[in-house]
Amino acid sequence: MSNAPLTRRCCGCYEMKPKRELIRVVRSPEGNFMLDKTGKQNGRGAYLCQDATCLQTLRKKRGLDRSFKCSVPSEVYDALEAQLHE
Repeated sequence: MSNAPLTRRCCGCYEMKPKRELIRVVRSPEGNFMLDKTGKQNGRGAYLCQDATCLQTLRKKRGLDRSFKCSVPSEVYDALEAQLHE
């Protein structure tokens, strides 16, 4: 087993990056969306770079809707924007 960092694909720019550098959005089994700061929440996850350009692209193309195969509320995109400004 190697010590290489786990990588995930950003839903905005589609680049592979280390998991720790990305923001994870989770859809719980109950259908609720939340930002996962620990990276360990149960549910389907999608990742985003910590870059405002990626968020703009994600919002414009409704990338989370495609990743989760359902309509994602605009509050999730707003929460991502707030997270980027922290």
